[in-house]
Amino acid sequence: MLKKDVRLNIKHLRKNLDPGSIHDLSARIANGLLPLPIWEFHYYHIFLPIIKNAEVDTGLILPMLHGRDKNVVVPKTEEGNRLSHYLLTDNTLLKGNRWQIPEPVNGLEVPVDKIDVVFLPLLGFDEKGHRVGYGKGYYDGFLKECREDVVKVGLSFFPPVEEITDVREGDVKMDYCVTPERTYSF
Repeated sequence: MLKKDVRLNIKHLRKNLDPGSIHDLSARIANGLLPLPIWEFHYYHIFLPIIKNAEVDTGLILPMLHGRDKNVVVPKTEEGNRLSHYLLTDNTLLKGNRWQIPEPVNGLEVPVDKIDVVFLPLLGFDEKGHRVGYGKGYYDGFLKECREDVVKVGLSFFPPVEEITDVREGDVKMDYCVTPERTYSF
C-alpha cells in the first residue's frame, strides 16, 4: 500500500472516533507500554497530540513517566522541517503551533544524544516496522540525529497494513509499535 493511501485510510478511520473511544484506546496503548523493556532509561521523548486529528492521547503516558522519575522531553518544530527538544516540567509553558500541536514556549533544551526512548506519532505502519506520518519529514530527520541505540516506539490506534510499498531509503524503522490490541516488535 502506498503511503498516501495509508494516510487517507487512517484519517478516515480516526474521524469516526469519538472522544470517549480515543480515551479508552489511548489508555489501552499506555498500558501496553508497561511490559516493554524500556523502563531502565532516563530520557523519554514524547509527542503531544493534535486533538483535532484524533491522535493518541499521550497525556495518559506522562504520569507513568513522571511516576518513575523519568526525564520527559517534548518537541518543538523549527524552520527547515526540523525539531528541537525541551525538558517538560511543571514550569514549561505550552502553546499550539500553526498545526495546533502543543509546543514548549520556554524551557531547557535537551541535546538529541541524551534521548534514550522516542514515542513516535504516526498515521499508520506496516508489518516490517515502517511508519507513515503526515509527510513533512520532521521525525525522520530527528531519528537520523538520534543515537543508533535509541528505542523507537510507535503508538497507533489501528493494526498495521501488510506492507508500505513506497518506503524510501532514509525512512527509519521502529523497534516497537503499540496498539490497543497488541504490541508489534520489529
